[in-house]
Amino acid sequence: MPVAPSRGRLRPLGLDEVRITGGFWARRRHVNATATLDHCRDWMERVGWTGNFTAAVEGRLHRDRRGREFADSDVYKLLEAMAWERTHRGDPALEEAIAAAQEPDGYLNTAFGRPGQQSRYSDLEWGHELYCYGHLIQAGVAQARARGEGELAKTARRAADHVCATFGRGGVERVCGHPVIETALVELARLTGEQRYLDQAALFVDRRGHGTLADGEFGRAYHQDDLPVREARVLRGHAVRALYLAAGAVDVAVETGDDDLLAAVVRQWEATVARRTYLTGGMGSHHRDESFGDDFVLPPDRAYAETCAGVASVQLSWRLLLATGEPRFADLAERTLYNVVATCPAEDGRAFFYANTLHRRSRGTAPATDAESPRAESSLRAPWFAVSCCPTNVSRTLAALPAYLATTDDGGLQLHQYADAEISTGGIGLRIRTGYPSDGRVTVRIERSPGHPWTLSLRVPAWADGETARLVGPDGASRAVAPGTATVTRTFRPGDEIRLELPVAPRWIAPDPRIDAVRGTVAVQRGPLVYCAESVDLPDGHEADAIRVDTSDAPRNGPDGTVVAPGELIAPPARSWPYRPLDRTPSPVAARTGIVLVPYHSWANRGPATMRVWLPTTDPR
Repeated sequence: MPVAPSRGRLRPLGLDEVRITGGFWARRRHVNATATLDHCRDWMERVGWTGNFTAAVEGRLHRDRRGREFADSDVYKLLEAMAWERTHRGDPALEEAIAAAQEPDGYLNTAFGRPGQQSRYSDLEWGHELYCYGHLIQAGVAQARARGEGELAKTARRAADHVCATFGRGGVERVCGHPVIETALVELARLTGEQRYLDQAALFVDRRGHGTLADGEFGRAYHQDDLPVREARVLRGHAVRALYLAAGAVDVAVETGDDDLLAAVVRQWEATVARRTYLTGGMGSHHRDESFGDDFVLPPDRAYAETCAGVASVQLSWRLLLATGEPRFADLAERTLYNVVATCPAEDGRAFFYANTLHRRSRGTAPATDAESPRAESSLRAPWFAVSCCPTNVSRTLAALPAYLATTDDGGLQLHQYADAEISTGGIGLRIRTGYPSDGRVTVRIERSPGHPWTLSLRVPAWADGETARLVGPDGASRAVAPGTATVTRTFRPGDEIRLELPVAPRWIAPDPRIDAVRGTVAVQRGPLVYCAESVDLPDGHEADAIRVDTSDAPRNGPDGTVVAPGELIAPPARSWPYRPLDRTPSPVAARTGIVLVPYHSWANRGPATMRVWLPTTDPR
């Protein structure tokens, strides 16, 4: 399993205990395994990132190295994904090349430390050396857990020993500009039982926020080096960095029993979700520094909402769920999985979104299929980027996704995410059948059960608030259940069925009025899915900005997973000046029509299009 805490409210299940067998996530995992993994490896070979390790061994790095300073990390994330995806054969030759490039003292990086390069740890703000170690260690842990310790796991452990020797007490008392080493060291400590890895992770968390990094153009908050973790009130700065640091702090807090540190991260999560998170679950509204904006600064057309931030948010929510058992953390993980993680890859798994805008004003052009995209913001998914952290991050997430579905505790088993699946753990065997998220019915059949009472818990998502969700027990009795957790406790018998019925009808969603950028608009959500309008579904060449929806009537289900919203298309007159005195004269209506909306995760799969999630209304107020 990707995370294996030694304590906490809930215990995660391993990939050998949960199998996704069909439906939404099975399709995406199949594409990941059969297309995306090889696509990523082929591109890394083409642009020279995997070849950097051979160049290191042969002494050619000073002239032949390719990629940004953090390119090593993406190779490691790919290997982690291959380890979790058991149907993939992995890449033993690449693992051997990485091991051969490691220095005798455990140092391993292709951008620093050799003749013609900057010296080791000479640029902790931007060099990403410890960040690269973090992903190497996570890949090694994945290999050890999924397939047994091999060359990659041994290489990772030597690197971790080097980190502890170099950055331990009395050594280099600084931190990396990009967190991730913290989560990796804790997971290695969990795998090996070695206390020094946990101690080093705790040191890195406690050092953060004391100004050990140089102040740069984005300020110390960019690196979360402005305030100690325990004192911060909200996540701020570079979104991916902030989320990875928070995840590492949760890991340290859980393993050391530090309730104050855990409470600090929960406080930051709560404030961030309440004031700095998009409807999709995306985080980060600044393009220039890939960072969180101030409270309620969530412009849809300038949403950065980096895919990696979505992955990091899922990792943080999962850790908080395991630590506390509170379903609100699974709610955000679900929202982010369906509307950020699932949005990134194209249907064929060979092109990706880096940033995830909520409003595309121009149709744009398709990126080249045979070249790296130089920009994170693209009108269509790109096959590769000069900075390609997102494709490999999504790939490792999808490969490990079954481990995010369910947990256990001393009282029974908990279901947090819904998919066709089979679960077998501790004498309990379940078979889950559902059309979720299109269909709100989730049927759990007991295949095997111990001969004593235990509790089956099912998450009732927060999005079901205000509607009626129902739980039908093995005896056929039905009861209404509120958002949170629905439970059934009994001595189950093989063949017993429990059914959760969730209300997945489309509904209007209104924004907090403090979000200036979308005041006066509405969005549509159906179950956990956010919907959007695309110009390819509009008549007569209209663009998405011509839409006005009529909220006096409810949106309704359309064919093939679409939603149809009542509304109209306007034809605003051309003006020489874009301002005028206030009056109540409505814009001319070009056509009254049903506005076809599609799941946001599917947008831009049909070619260049304008798109918007937040829709202006016909209400003149």
